[in-house]
Amino acid sequence: MPRAGLDKQPRDVAEMFDGVAQHYDRTNTVLAFGMDRRWRNLMVRALDPRPGERILDLAAGTGVSTAELARSGAFTVAADFSLGMLGRGRFRRLPMVAADALNLPFADAAFDGATISFGLRNVADTDQALRELARVVRPGGRLVICEFSTPTWRPFRVVYQNYLVRALPRIARLVSSNPDAYVYLSESIRDWPDQRALAERVAEAGWDDVAWRNSVGGAVALHRAVRSS
Repeated sequence: MPRAGLDKQPRDVAEMFDGVAQHYDRTNTVLAFGMDRRWRNLMVRALDPRPGERILDLAAGTGVSTAELARSGAFTVAADFSLGMLGRGRFRRLPMVAADALNLPFADAAFDGATISFGLRNVADTDQALRELARVVRPGGRLVICEFSTPTWRPFRVVYQNYLVRALPRIARLVSSNPDAYVYLSESIRDWPDQRALAERVAEAGWDDVAWRNSVGGAVALHRAVRSS
């Protein structure tokens, strides 16, 4: 099965995620030592979806995070460009749309809020994806990005990066249907901007009040922002 490179060609990335769809959720839980559930809870609390609101869950995969958001009573749409992922999540009976993050198939200001969890890192043009999210969220609407980031304590950063390079792909071989994809995962995390650099890019894309909260010492960060009016 294929694995994408850091040039993040859309076809390569989509095919890679199609290849890991079968055991994707289980693999994530194993590799994150069960912390993925906590990160989803933090994401939902940060976005604070309300009954009757329209929420976009971009890079939703099989819809695990979409289901969490939908429990609020908000109308929540799962969007992803991997048909394999969306197909795997059909049993959740949620609205699901095949969508390219760089050219979203939604009208301007269609949503009250949007979230993207561990997916922004995989798009070919981060800034364009942030602008597209700003386009489809109404003025005053909210954005939450949950993504791997840079540990703030240097000793932990060294241990964390060593885990990514060596241990993560090895563990993936035991539980994933496409373990080579997790070599890409470790490479893409190490190549990703730190918290402040990402916040600056979010602001440049048309978002205000950008802030972030670290989890697990900065290994994961939740960025929050409000759509410029």
